[in-house]
Amino acid sequence: MADMMQFDLVSPERMLASLEAREIEIPGAEGDFTAMVDHAALVTTMRPGVLKVKADNETSEYVVTGGFVEVTAKTVSVLAETAVLRSDINRETVEAMIVEAETAAAGASEETQNSADKRLADTQGLIELLGL
Repeated sequence: MADMMQFDLVSPERMLASLEAREIEIPGAEGDFTAMVDHAALVTTMRPGVLKVKADNETSEYVVTGGFVEVTAKTVSVLAETAVLRSDINRETVEAMIVEAETAAAGASEETQNSADKRLADTQGLIELLGL
């Protein structure tokens, strides 16, 4: 279909999704954005949040902790550090993500401390965002 684009979501463990989508809501590091057909080409990073994929009458949601996104006029490719189907997420999983972000923030260099602190805050915010 002309108003659909290819969406691929890959984590280090496996490919989580490969499908035709109408729009993808992405938690970008510089702010959330929605990619649709004919979007300007873009490569950016993600912050911890919920990635929403709308295809026909169905929406899939994935909890991501970060990674990279490449958007073209016809495709969105996501290379996630960690990605879990929202329906499979629980408080213990998010708490483990928080511990990992705390460890990274504690070991951050002076140059990377601000981004590590932001990632920690975004990860902690997942509990409220997900209603856990």
